[in-house]
Amino acid sequence: MRESRVIAMAGVLQACRLVRDVATQGRADAVAVQASLASVFRFDADSAAGVFGGLSGLHLGLETLLDQFENERRDLTLTQLVVGVLRLERKLVRRPSMLRELRGGIEAIQRQVDHLGVAHATVQSRLAELYVATLSQLRPRVVVHGNPLHLADTQKVEQIRALLLAGVRAAVLWRQVGGSQLRLLVRRREYAMLARGLLARSTLDRG
Repeated sequence: MRESRVIAMAGVLQACRLVRDVATQGRADAVAVQASLASVFRFDADSAAGVFGGLSGLHLGLETLLDQFENERRDLTLTQLVVGVLRLERKLVRRPSMLRELRGGIEAIQRQVDHLGVAHATVQSRLAELYVATLSQLRPRVVVHGNPLHLADTQKVEQIRALLLAGVRAAVLWRQVGGSQLRLLVRRREYAMLARGLLARSTLDRG
């Protein structure tokens, strides 16, 4: 269960890292984007790692977790994004009607995923629309800072919203496996140690 919590938190961090990268640089790790977006559609995975298609899909997230947990100079922008996503998930669980709407919307988009692939611009656009219709209505909203040129680009904004949806998906998993803010604060060192082992395994999985 402890590994599952580390995996789920790495999923949250990965999605938030990708959001930040798109917002600030206009691009993000393609393998990680694919894994994070694909996790949105995996409702019934056999394991926490299975949600992301295996540990290889979480390589960036595990690296980011180690950076945030072991580095004295943490990325505060990334921390704020993670806090915002976790807060959004807590508000979502109190809205069962919105949860049902999200699941129905995701299931409808699955048909396009089957034809186009999860990273296709059309799929990301549909996920972004779903985010706007649901999670974006909750307050306070997640605020994304970045380069104004990238934040004015419709396709990049759609990718950011799709990745925020993936972040909330990982936050749902985090809650399901017993994650909590108190546990995160108390067990940072333990989580970092577990993440280091998982990262080594993810490197082997990648070949």
